Amino acid sequence: MSDLHVVFEVAGASYALAVECVRQMDSFSGATRVPGAMAHVEGIVSVRGRVVPVIDLRTLFGHECVPPTLDTRIVVVERGARVVALRVDRAREVMKLDPEQMQAAPDAAALPARGFVRAVWLVGARLLQVIDLPKVLGEDENSHENYRHGFFDDGARDRRALPG
Repeated sequence: MSDLHVVFEVAGASYALAVECVRQMDSFSGATRVPGAMAHVEGIVSVRGRVVPVIDLRTLFGHECVPPTLDTRIVVVERGARVVALRVDRAREVMKLDPEQMQAAPDAAALPARGFVRAVWLVGARLLQVIDLPKVLGEDENSHENYRHGFFDDGARDRRALPG
């Protein structure tokens, strides 16, 4: 894992992702809705000519959805062949984080984000929560116990709610 991390905010909390997972960051003004997609799937957008789904991390983490602002960004992540955009409240920072300072997320800290936080860093007075990207993308085998990511509203298990 790289020492460099993209830092972003969702509902007043700071989160981090290793830069090797991040393809780009871009401003966000809206997405095209996809019928039947789960509430946390904002829709789809075009990123460099490729159509990618947008996951609203506010909704996924159990916070109220808010309209986009001038600060709203998408953090486009890549994992294997999958490319997904994560909608965040703010993202303008890349930080070098000391791997020796990373701590496992306490159980109580992981609960508000439904287990999507795998570790934490204390940087000065600032607490950064490291996102468990496979779980956010629904690739973790226990993801479906925490939320119905990947399922359509009709509960069908043989189709994905997210393209890619």
